[in-house]
Amino acid sequence: MPMIFMGGSRDIFELPPHAIERICAIVAAEHGVLIGDAPGTDAEMQGLLAGYNYEHVGVFHAGAEPRNNLGDWAAYRIPPPDGAQGFAVHAEKDREMARRADFGLMVWDGASPGTCLNVLRLAVIKNPCVVYDTMRGTVSTVHNTVDWRAMLYHAGPDVRCDVEAHMSVDERLALVE
Repeated sequence: MPMIFMGGSRDIFELPPHAIERICAIVAAEHGVLIGDAPGTDAEMQGLLAGYNYEHVGVFHAGAEPRNNLGDWAAYRIPPPDGAQGFAVHAEKDREMARRADFGLMVWDGASPGTCLNVLRLAVIKNPCVVYDTMRGTVSTVHNTVDWRAMLYHAGPDVRCDVEAHMSVDERLALVE
């Protein structure tokens, strides 16, 4: 069963219609879904999947319990590194979902560094990711780091600096190769 890493920006509380259609196709094809527990896009996607009574979902979280698990699905705790704070608390669970995924589906506000880095994590291992960019009103598929750089270029210099500030050493090295 193909596994789809689904997620997006925490500031998005309404999924684009085309993303909803894509999620419906994932449900119809009975693909597995790997999703985080964050408010915003994760919770919106979980609500849609729960509305379908969809069973093939795993919720990944860093805390003792998921912040959101709207379908009461299997939950996978990926603990953060010792001393992790802020952004770093959730980054390891995102890396694990990318490792387990065959494909990605992200809804991005054109600014969220976490969502952008999740697309990079998939691009590095050459797993395609459909990106719904709500800021620009576009849909694209990122297949590799060249595509990812193009996506980031359109986001602007402030977003690029924020994304770079949140990259791990391994993610930086993957862009050099």
